[in-house]
Amino acid sequence: MKKIFILLFIINQLIFALEISSKKVENANTLFLKIVKENIKDPKLTFDSHNINFFKLPNKKDSYYALVPISYYKDLKKYKIIISYIENKKKVFKGIPIEVIDGKYKSEVINVDSSKVILSEKNKKRVSQEYKEAMKIYNTTTETLYISDKFIYPLETKITSDFGKKRVYNGSLKSYHSGTDYRAKVGTKIKAINNGKVVIAKNRFYAGNSIVLDHGNGIYSGYYHLSKMNYKEGDLVKKGDIIGLSGSTGRVTGPHLHFSFRIHGIQVDPLQAIDLLNNNL
Repeated sequence: MKKIFILLFIINQLIFALEISSKKVENANTLFLKIVKENIKDPKLTFDSHNINFFKLPNKKDSYYALVPISYYKDLKKYKIIISYIENKKKVFKGIPIEVIDGKYKSEVINVDSSKVILSEKNKKRVSQEYKEAMKIYNTTTETLYISDKFIYPLETKITSDFGKKRVYNGSLKSYHSGTDYRAKVGTKIKAINNGKVVIAKNRFYAGNSIVLDHGNGIYSGYYHLSKMNYKEGDLVKKGDIIGLSGSTGRVTGPHLHFSFRIHGIQVDPLQAIDLLNNNL
């Protein structure tokens, strides 16, 4: 009887797989976790007091995935991700240790009109309202996964400013660069990086004419400073569709595309996220 029990335990372990893309992750990067297990329910994880759901992997039986975005401002130290699921009416817990390490982002100095740095009360209210509206969207997780293929890039031009650079505006440190900037003269066609639903299509103080796509499962991409927007909120777009034309609207020093990425509300490095998703989804 004891041998049978041991054999059943070994078999059960063989049909269980828990994978993580890396156990060391730079701040503002994203982790990919995968569970392969039969007959489980409600798989989820907890990372530093935040709960994140797993989703079924497309076209893969008994497989689930979760994305863990790491904030740019996350303390550089060791953490533990706790995975849980229900099996045979019992809750099972498993832990994975990770370490957040320094992305070693550089600094850059930017000179802009003082009205864009020292805001009037009217503009402060506008910026605050736009931020609240956007974060309500970003913190919404759509169960539908719109994507059905690998991600592409919005442009194939030179990157003029990498993600994560500390932004020193007119001699004062204000923020970090929350996206990837592509060289693009006014009127350059901008592609949707994958299928998605337009959830923001409006002019905003900092980002200018902005389109944001919801790709599902908490994944969002943003395209800023556009001179023209080809879609409105609620529209469905396909990968490669021309969602707009590049421009210089909002807080900019010249025409370009600012490309951003958020996962579960957290701003992350777009290029690292795309590479991660293409290698795992």
